[in-house]
Amino acid sequence: MLQSGGVIAYPTEGVWGLGCDPFNEAAVRRLLDLKQRPESKGLIIIAASLAQVERWLTELDDGQREACAATWPGPYTWVVPAAAAPAWLRGQHDSIAVRVTAHPGVQALCNAFGGALVSTSANISGHPPACDVLELKQQFGDGLVYILPGQLGGDGKPSEIRDARTGIVLRKR
Repeated sequence: MLQSGGVIAYPTEGVWGLGCDPFNEAAVRRLLDLKQRPESKGLIIIAASLAQVERWLTELDDGQREACAATWPGPYTWVVPAAAAPAWLRGQHDSIAVRVTAHPGVQALCNAFGGALVSTSANISGHPPACDVLELKQQFGDGLVYILPGQLGGDGKPSEIRDARTGIVLRKR
């Protein structure tokens, strides 16, 4: 499904997520349309390992990189400089948000796909994130082609987001 440009729903640490291939512009646009989210906001990249997000960490200095790595795997997302990332991923920003997950199901998904995925909470923009399959179906109806079976990690909330350049917390857990 991911290799062919599909958008899937899957359980993460805290809420259900929507994901797709970050390098497939059409897939990312489908995801944005499904969420009714403007491209200008940018998206999060989720991975199973540090190696899968290496390409987005190249503009960090050693201290910034170590700060990110110290929180992974886990529910911590870092905004990193990425002016070269495609606009469909970074939106109006010169950065992109990345996270290495501790959720075994998401790790398996990223590894089976062969790399990092776009990951955003499964909700229509402005609505609460889906916490179960019923909520997914209520929000998206037939718009979701595939829902990966599995369990939420038990966190009950989205990841914390920090700016890797400044260390400032942009969204608390």
